[in-house]
Amino acid sequence: MKKLLAATAATALMAGAAFAGGHAKEVKIGVILGFTGPIESLTPSMADGAELAMKEVTDSGMLLDAATVTSVRADSTCIDAGAATAAAERLITADKVDGIMGADCSGVTGAILNNVALANGVVMVSPSATSPGLSHNDNEDNGLFFRTAPSDARQGVVMTEVLMEEGINEVAVTYTNNDYGKGLADSFQAAFEAAGGTVTINAAHEDGKADYSAEVGALAAAGGDRLVVAGYVDQGGSGIVRAALDSGAFDTFHFPDGMIGTKLEENFGDEIDGSTGQHPGTDSEGAAMFTALVGDAFDATSPFTPEAYDATALILLAMQAANSKDSADYKGKIMDVANAPGEQIFPGQLAKALQILKDGGDIDYVGATAVELIGAGESAGNYRQIVVDGGKITTAKYR
Repeated sequence: MKKLLAATAATALMAGAAFAGGHAKEVKIGVILGFTGPIESLTPSMADGAELAMKEVTDSGMLLDAATVTSVRADSTCIDAGAATAAAERLITADKVDGIMGADCSGVTGAILNNVALANGVVMVSPSATSPGLSHNDNEDNGLFFRTAPSDARQGVVMTEVLMEEGINEVAVTYTNNDYGKGLADSFQAAFEAAGGTVTINAAHEDGKADYSAEVGALAAAGGDRLVVAGYVDQGGSGIVRAALDSGAFDTFHFPDGMIGTKLEENFGDEIDGSTGQHPGTDSEGAAMFTALVGDAFDATSPFTPEAYDATALILLAMQAANSKDSADYKGKIMDVANAPGEQIFPGQLAKALQILKDGGDIDYVGATAVELIGAGESAGNYRQIVVDGGKITTAKYR
């Protein structure tokens, strides 16, 4: 990562010198993610994905007459709305960012949107905030909020399909007690019961506890063929799994997106073999191109990392389409560059896209995650279904 940042800085310096007489300007993108907190093992590669798009655009020299793109990172903590709001305020008022890639977790994303972005008129594109409560019908966003990960209303249906196909018709559910966990658990229960399944218990757990034996005792008493853990891999979700394994209450689990990452393998290995799950992902042409573009710089397949690249690309391409880095000007262009009609654009092709837009043409940004925005900036959504085999997270199929 240090090499990537150094390269970005060097590129920015060279571009600044080369275009000093050519209306050079700087575009600042805030990258606000939980670099500390319950998904801290996922966020470094998410930030790397976002900054890769920035480097690609800076290297092209094509954005708004050779503007350089600078990343300004801030810590959302994922769970502390006050800290996240303060961090976002600094990004906007002190750092003067022109758009925000983030936030990550749904609760802090909603807090930043309602308390900071709306008041200052700044565009936000989240790669991972999935609460149905952030949908336009539930959250008036003045056309400023978009996301490249699908709503958990969709994830609840996908979870149901996976479990039903596995022959699992009765489950216990535990969720982290916040907007993300509650929204996902409710969406899943509605979909699962509509499909004929039974949820024996749907109970919240708090993060940060040393002992989850009481929570697991209640889950075990309710019973079920599998335990659905709608939590965080770096927090209480893993605590629940450990307590369930140690007590023998459950030996297989179903993991939504917040639980899937290398930390899950490190924590449990083959103890959770046979467990299933899903997170946003696709086996599209763009996904393979993104992996090739990243090489060994960071983990291109880590959850929400391709979505972060795409979120950043959408912001920058919309700026080019509007010929402005002002959110008021480019917010109306994000849906345009994300969808047909236009020439399809994949990872590594941002220079080509910028040229087409400069020439007055249309693009259809497909990106790393087969981007298709529906409604008011909602991702249509694709999912990678996983199974734990030999202690490793493996791909079962894509949906």
